Amino acid sequence: MPSRHHCIPALLRAPEPAFSFEFFPPKDDAAEVALWGSIRRLERVDPTFVSVTYGAGGSTQDRTVRITERIAMETTLVPIAHLTCVGASVAQLREVIGDYVAGGIRDVLALRGDPPGDARAQWVAHPEGFAHADELVRLIRSLGSFSVGVAAFPDVHPESPDLAHDVQTLVRKADAGAEYAVTQMVFDADSYLRLRDLVARRRDLPIVPGLMPVTNVAQMARMSQLMGTPLPPEVVARLEPLADDRAAVREEGVAIATELGERMLAEGAPGLHFITMNHSTATLEVLDNLMGAGVLPAPPTPESVLA
Repeated sequence: MPSRHHCIPALLRAPEPAFSFEFFPPKDDAAEVALWGSIRRLERVDPTFVSVTYGAGGSTQDRTVRITERIAMETTLVPIAHLTCVGASVAQLREVIGDYVAGGIRDVLALRGDPPGDARAQWVAHPEGFAHADELVRLIRSLGSFSVGVAAFPDVHPESPDLAHDVQTLVRKADAGAEYAVTQMVFDADSYLRLRDLVARRRDLPIVPGLMPVTNVAQMARMSQLMGTPLPPEVVARLEPLADDRAAVREEGVAIATELGERMLAEGAPGLHFITMNHSTATLEVLDNLMGAGVLPAPPTPESVLA
């Protein structure tokens, strides 16, 4: 089978929808062992790519780089490397890019990133670094043959005055060389479709919606705070009454994610990017539902993804 490295933009334009997984870097060795269990389970369903984020405010960079390189070397998965501008000079960014190249990674998600310590604090660029993601995109593209993706914000970035500004920001990233975008987690399909359609009038830029099955209400509240946007009232209304019943929350969270995935794929989304929170089971349940409905390609073996 031909390598999918460097082909991600083309795969996101293919007739068959893509699907991918996002992990976050574990805080300690025990959590890293658990993460690898999830990675191996999700490897079986042959995702288009996977990614490993930085910790809050750009922390855990070294662990992120190491895990991303290990995925490239020890699994059949195609890893996309996260790279942020947080607290980094241009020289340091060049060094991290060099580390990724040495690890055989040529697919990068270029992000400005959140301020360290408090994601909602005022952003301050490194004096010898970049203030915006489009500058990082240009740097990466200048250093070799990379596929470069960027972030998108369907519910409007907390620092943005309006949706039109977010659209212009995405266009600017595309002008700098970005070939696709992955959104923050989506809980309102209409907001994703609105952003996608507005960008499509300006640029041919595949935008993949992020999808996370909620498994507890406290987690949902934290995610809303980190995103800087309130969750849709209809989602809150479905989950909050179940807050004291973890199994019921999980079941409803999987149902909501399945419904969102079906709607966005039916409306032409190029794929789905599952934010796994390093737990494979709920993600696999949503994936199994979507494959069973015929809106995502079946795994390479005839057995259920949950087998």
